[in-house]
Amino acid sequence: MRKTMIRFFTIADYEEEEKWLRKQHQNGLKIVELIPPCIFVFEECEPEDVIYRLDYKNSEQTEEYMQMLKDFGWEYFGHSVGWLYFRKPAKAVESEQDGELFSDNASRVDLVSHVVKTRLIPLAVIFLCCVLPGFIRAIAGEFTGGIGMVFSAFFGIMFVVYVFLIVYCGTKLRKIRAKYDP
Repeated sequence: MRKTMIRFFTIADYEEEEKWLRKQHQNGLKIVELIPPCIFVFEECEPEDVIYRLDYKNSEQTEEYMQMLKDFGWEYFGHSVGWLYFRKPAKAVESEQDGELFSDNASRVDLVSHVVKTRLIPLAVIFLCCVLPGFIRAIAGEFTGGIGMVFSAFFGIMFVVYVFLIVYCGTKLRKIRAKYDP
């Protein structure tokens, strides 16, 4: 039997997403499909402790990379908006390092840097070039009439959403980087 869940994770919540997927598997739900941006389709299974890991490649993965992870026992099962999803039964993990995709902290810092460059900075550029000017025009009263109210509401909502995402993700990614790059 399949079960669909809607759960939103930001670009900075990948570690929480890994833990959430692991908990679902421990509760007898194995992820079988990812529908961007926030729909997870699970299939009932025997409850098992399975480690989930995400890597952000933004379409840069190679056959060599995928084969290397397979050789280390990682099962690739899907991708969503640049993120690659892997899993491995916890019983197959012999050391703490064996339960990680990355061999060192420098690789983890590189992951965060890649997410910042390819997702957070473009988000900030869209905000500065589109949302902020529209918001300023809305509060200056440049949009009038019925359609003006719609534009004003739209840009007001977008302003709040973008500011939240930029501050939240920027702060969280900085903390993740500091954790791995003391």
